[in-house]
Amino acid sequence: MPNASKDSIPLRWGNLAGGNAPELLSPIEFIETDDASRPPRPGIALCLSGGGYRAMLFHVGSLLRLNELGLLPSIDRISSVSGGSITAGVLGLKWNKLNFQNNVAINFQTEVVEPIRRFAAKTIDVFSVLGGLVTGGAANRIAHEYRTYLFGNATLQDLPDPKPRFVINATNVQSKALWRFSRPYMWDWRVGKIENPKIELATAVAASSAFPPVLSPLELQLNPADFKANTGKDLQREPFTSEVVLTDGGVYDNLGLETAWKEYDTIWVSDAGGMYGPEEHPHRDPVRHTLRILDLLDNQVRSLRKRQVIGSYRCKARKGAYWSIWEDITEFRVATPLVCPFAKTQELARIATRLEGLDAEDQETLIN
Repeated sequence: MPNASKDSIPLRWGNLAGGNAPELLSPIEFIETDDASRPPRPGIALCLSGGGYRAMLFHVGSLLRLNELGLLPSIDRISSVSGGSITAGVLGLKWNKLNFQNNVAINFQTEVVEPIRRFAAKTIDVFSVLGGLVTGGAANRIAHEYRTYLFGNATLQDLPDPKPRFVINATNVQSKALWRFSRPYMWDWRVGKIENPKIELATAVAASSAFPPVLSPLELQLNPADFKANTGKDLQREPFTSEVVLTDGGVYDNLGLETAWKEYDTIWVSDAGGMYGPEEHPHRDPVRHTLRILDLLDNQVRSLRKRQVIGSYRCKARKGAYWSIWEDITEFRVATPLVCPFAKTQELARIATRLEGLDAEDQETLIN
């Protein structure tokens, strides 16, 4: 992999002038408990999108570049959804083992890249779906695979503290809100907060990547007494506090922006969302037709959020950077763009949003 400089990475930068973006430009919605007038605090948040193994490996490449530039230790928060949460989970688990010298982790390849690449060679979604038909839950089978190959019995308490804060996001099907997993707490603003949760990291990542309809939902059995009193807006009661039904975090927030945008003035977005082209003969059967419709919805929402993120940079409501697997690098208008044929990156962007094993060449090109 060639070395990269700050000028050679295809990023779009903006400058902060203070204050919040106009509501129509904001890529996230402020909820009732938010103080929308509070300005973001100084700091950097990195958002990792969904997209199955494609996203998992693309984000590995993003982290490699940031590490080469000595920027990883400057990140205050990493917010992730779906495939991005697999990468974030591994980074979080290995963070305290990274050997930083002059802000560069010299063992990043062995501690982070190699375990993810070994995992990326395995197909886990097909067998998890089939096994789920027998055992009653594909998401639980996915959690088992994550536990076996990546996380062991590590819990959210094994993530670093206090920096960077890792936030793994899922969607609560019951409350229609974001369910966030982190070391200090699990929280759904309507249901309430559990402090210092002992949930396994494999379970949190499986909830975040429970792509509907085949890998969803993941159910958490919780003790209502574990919730801190009066931390839920209107649903802090059973069954919302005892049987939590979760699906992919990308259903609610496909770029992982929500828990980052409200907190920090600098937002970096790594977008590995797929490219969905026209189909002359789309599938009519319920499962594959539903998947196609979900792809179209995801594409439209992601495009809208992307435009709002870039608009916020341009109106100086946030500093930041956005990079995408499906953008033409020449359109980023940097002085010395990396040489990267657009047709080839389009092929990578069309890799299916699955947890299907990839060969070494596809892995390398996605990372690079």
